[in-house]
Formats: sequence, C-alpha cells, structure tokens
Amino acid sequence: MGYGNKTLKECTILLCVATILLLAECRRVKQPRCPASCTCTKDNALCENIRSVPHSFPPDVFSLSFLKSGFTEITGGSFLHSPALHLLSLAYNNLGTLPKDVFKGMDALVKVDLKGNNLECDCKLKWLVEWMHTTNAMVDQIPCSGPPLFQGKLINDLVPESFDCITAEFASYQPLMFESISVESFTFGMDTFVVFAQPFTGTCSFLEWDHVETVFRTYDSIQSTSTVVCKPMVIDNQLFIFVAQLFGGSHIYKRDISANKFIKIQDIDILKIRKPNDIETFLIDGESFFVIADSSKAGYTTVYKWNGYGFYSHQSLHLWYRDTDVEYLEISGKPHLILASSSQRPVVYQWSKSLKQFDRRTDIPEMEDVFAVKHFKVKSELFICLTRFIGDSKVMRWDGAMFKEVQTMPSRGSMVFQPVSIGNWQYAILGSDYSLTQVYQWDLKRGQFVHFQDLNIQAPRAFSLVSIDNRKFLLASSFRGKTQIYEHLMIDLSNN
Repeated sequence: MGYGNKTLKECTILLCVATILLLAECRRVKQPRCPASCTCTKDNALCENIRSVPHSFPPDVFSLSFLKSGFTEITGGSFLHSPALHLLSLAYNNLGTLPKDVFKGMDALVKVDLKGNNLECDCKLKWLVEWMHTTNAMVDQIPCSGPPLFQGKLINDLVPESFDCITAEFASYQPLMFESISVESFTFGMDTFVVFAQPFTGTCSFLEWDHVETVFRTYDSIQSTSTVVCKPMVIDNQLFIFVAQLFGGSHIYKRDISANKFIKIQDIDILKIRKPNDIETFLIDGESFFVIADSSKAGYTTVYKWNGYGFYSHQSLHLWYRDTDVEYLEISGKPHLILASSSQRPVVYQWSKSLKQFDRRTDIPEMEDVFAVKHFKVKSELFICLTRFIGDSKVMRWDGAMFKEVQTMPSRGSMVFQPVSIGNWQYAILGSDYSLTQVYQWDLKRGQFVHFQDLNIQAPRAFSLVSIDNRKFLLASSFRGKTQIYEHLMIDLSNN
C-alpha cells in the first residue's frame, strides 16, 4: 500500500509538471512574431516598404517605426494590440489624415513622429488637435498642407476652436399625401399646430405633433371652397382662422373649446375682397389687425381690426391695383406694410400714430412684377426678399432711407422666396415651378446668400418653420405634388 501511494504521488507530480510545461509552450507558441518586412530587436521594430500596419508585434516592442512605407491611409484600430508603445513613428509617408482616436488607449506614448506627411488640417483632423492638447506625449512640429485657411500653419499651434465643423441639412422627414398652396404654424394653449390650405379639396387641414410617434397627424379641418389661405391668429386666448377663398367669399372661424370644433363667426365683405391672395396678421399698440391683399381688378386691399366682438373694416389701401402679397414689418421701430402688385412696383406704407392708419411712404424703384415680399434681419440690419416669376428675384437692404439691392437670384418660375431663421443660421428658400428648390445660407463675410442645398418639391408655394421638442421642421407646401416636411439636422463633420 505504501509503495503504491508513493508511485501515485510521483505520477501526479509528473503530470502537473508536464501540464505546466505544455501550457508554457502554448503561451510561447502564441506570442506574436515580428511581421514580415519588419526588423525587430528586443525593444524596437522597424518596418520598411509596407502598405498597411501589421496587427501584431512582439510584446516587448516599445518603439515602432514605419520608414517610407508609402501609406496613404491608416485604418482605425491599427494599434489596439500594441497599447504599451512608447514611440509610434509615421514620419515621411503619404498620410493626408488619421482616423479618429487612432491613439486611444495608448497611455504609455511618450512621442509621436508625424513629420514629412501631407496632413490636411480639416474637420477630420480636429480630434488630433484636441488629443494633442490633452496628451503627455510630445508631437513634433507639423505644418498643414491644407486647406487654404490653414496651409503652412503648424498643427501644433491650432486649437479646437480654430475649426468650424458644424454644418446642417434639411433632411426629408414626412411626406403628406395632399397638395397645398399655403402653410402656417401656430401655438394655441400648450400645443403647436400647422395648417395647410388645400385649394383642390377646399379644405383647411390642421395637423398636430404626436409626441409618441414623433410625426404630424391629422387634428381637424375646415371645409370651404377654392381655399387659398388659412391664417391663424390668437387673441385673448381665442383662436381665430381667417379663410380666404377665390369663390364664395372669405370667412372668419373661431375655435369653440367647449364643442371642440371650429365655428364660422363672420363673413368678410365680398364687395371689397373679390380675389384674395394673401393675409397678414399683426399687432400695433396692443391692438389686433389683419390685412387681405386682393388681386382682382375690382376689389382692393383692406385692413381689418378686432373690436372685442368681431373684425371690422378699418382702412382700404390699394383700390384696383391687383395686389398679390402683403408683408408687415417694422422699419426703424415703426410699423410698415409692403404691398406687392402685378400692376405696379411694391409700395411701402407707414403707420401714422396720430391718424391710426397707414400712409403711403414710397415705392421700391425698378422692381416691377414682384409677386411677394418677405423680410428678415441679420444682426440689426433689415433685408427683404422679393420674388419674381419672370425675371430675377432680389435681396435688398434698408439703408435708412430706401431699400437698396444686395443680390440677384435667377428665378424663372418662382412664386416664393422665403427667408427662414434657425438659431444663428439664416436661410432663404427659393422655390420654382421649373427647377429644384434652392436653399441659400447667409454668408456673414460676403454679406450675401450662398448656395446651400437643393430640395425636390413640385411647384412650391409657401414655407414655414416650426419648433417642437427641440427639433426644427420646415413645412413645404406643394401645388402639384406631395406636401413635404423636412427636419433641420445639425451635423458635426469632425465626427465623420
């Protein structure tokens, strides 16, 4: 029995030793070898004339150099298997950029040699500048080969704020299965709504935002005939909708909260308003007004005022001038109206505080056949966009006494030239019946609009911006196709 136990113990010891030796051999066999085309010593590895970074090196290598390897790019994660590197030399290759976070996790780095490459110091390389300001590793002085703004400058002297990497786009979000000729967004109570005028079905279609499904859904409608404008206005927490029709007169509706529906409360004088084309709402000294631009030969543009019970005719402006658009704006802090007409140049009216009416002030010279006028501000300067169906549309600036031309836009077939402001971004959207819709962005340095994006909208007639849940949507009416909703998306080019 004693002899047997001794033998068993010896066998067990031998088995354990064999296992340990086998495991050690396995570990030794699995250790990565020096890659082909590289020369490795105990601490260093030198690679020449290779076209990609090998994915494994011996674990004792602390210094890694690629000599004239002719790299054009390095893939992300190239050094994930070498976290202990102290030196990563990529000097004198053909690198134009580096993948983001290529040095991530390499906390042991002491020096990075990138000289002799042609690095483009653009948004794709912003991460490197950020990394250089936080790492303990030393990076040699590297001149930028481009872009022109940074060409010749040392990347070491740049800071993350040097890069302008935020851009944007209007991305298609939700098509709506109807044609429309006008669109308005408004807030009533705690909710945001949009309303479209549909001329072919004779409908004001109201949509609300579904916070769960994150889409615009049907809310309500007002049935009418040949509808061209559905204009909302909230007065003393009451919602009114001015519905302009080509036939059958125009009407005013009010939202009955108890019945949860729209009810007609008033007709608009059909003798004055024969062929309405646009409605504008505004406040002056706390009083509520709306004005209808009439485009018929026999009617005339009229201002209406709220008296606490209804709306009454306050002032007749243009008699028989065939006005196509009316824009309310403040010039030098004073209320003004600009009327666009198919029979004469745009006319500027100024509010008289003593008479409590609009007086004709001037017209805009050399601008016949203007279909619509819309205004916007850049900082404290006032501009207007003038839409022309035939000829060129224009951007003009108020110089203190007159509107002066700033920019001309080719615009054959255009019936809407709409400025839109989103944060610090100022856009102007030029729609056309014959080509793609052109989105322009204001360039502060040039003091003009520059082309930004194209949108495919059939016969656009109006644009409106709505902000919901910290998101921005552009509503685009289409006279001969699907009404479109776009989302304004911010894009950080340094993340690409």
